[in-house]
Amino acid sequence: MKNIKSLLILLCLPAAFFSSCKREIDDIFYQNGTNPVLKANVTDARLEAGEESNVAIKFSWTNPEYKLSDGANSHDVNYSLEIDTAGANFNSSKKQTISIAKELSKTYTVGELNALLGNVMVLQLSPRRVYNLEARVTASMVGGVAKLTSGVYAFTAKPFPPPPKVPVPAAGTLWITGDAVASNWANPLGAFAVTHRFTQISTTEYELTIAMKTTGAYKLIQTPGDWSNSYHMLVGTGLAGTFDIGDLNPAFPSGGVVAGAGNYKLNFNFQLGTYTAVKQ
Repeated sequence: MKNIKSLLILLCLPAAFFSSCKREIDDIFYQNGTNPVLKANVTDARLEAGEESNVAIKFSWTNPEYKLSDGANSHDVNYSLEIDTAGANFNSSKKQTISIAKELSKTYTVGELNALLGNVMVLQLSPRRVYNLEARVTASMVGGVAKLTSGVYAFTAKPFPPPPKVPVPAAGTLWITGDAVASNWANPLGAFAVTHRFTQISTTEYELTIAMKTTGAYKLIQTPGDWSNSYHMLVGTGLAGTFDIGDLNPAFPSGGVVAGAGNYKLNFNFQLGTYTAVKQ
């Protein structure tokens, strides 16, 4: 509607005609619309390894048919598709929302939906189980006005463990090195090879408790003497963030920069690509 008003104002120059133009603007107003109806092609989204390119579920919805006083205006409708666990009323921390401009459908492949459930919504993937999920779509005009929400569409899915976001250490070994810890930037670690080595607590998760300084940074190495397959921070602080593989900057800042010197339990989750450092 803002676009319509702006266009009318431009058309109403010069100022001598402003009063008549203003009356025309004021006469244009939102009249009504119809809540979109959401449906999908399945109620049980099949998720199986090796079928990642197949269609898992296709959502579609009806046009809300917004009406302004000067006629239909549904060509500039935006949609928000929400997916959440059943019973959460779309208020949980796991909820995912995708914005869609004008289109009346959204298709998820097996790979896309499985990654959404496993690496984004962070559902429990071990043991494998069936999840009850819900979806809804909200329509709005330009500027987010005149929102109309569909009913809830219930469906189930049984996700399988998706590939880890970050490649796991090839040999199952991982060490810390840097000037945030006692080793400084030694690589290989020599005398520090035992105290600076992580414990593998699952196929995709490693932990280590180690003394950290109030200054400095560190990286993780999986092969002594080799920086090429080390791990570095993407976004974060000394206490939490995300990481990736490669001899790149930035390094991980010491947890002591934030919380003071002391022992910290480091946890690196390769499945999700996240890390934490908790002072002990």
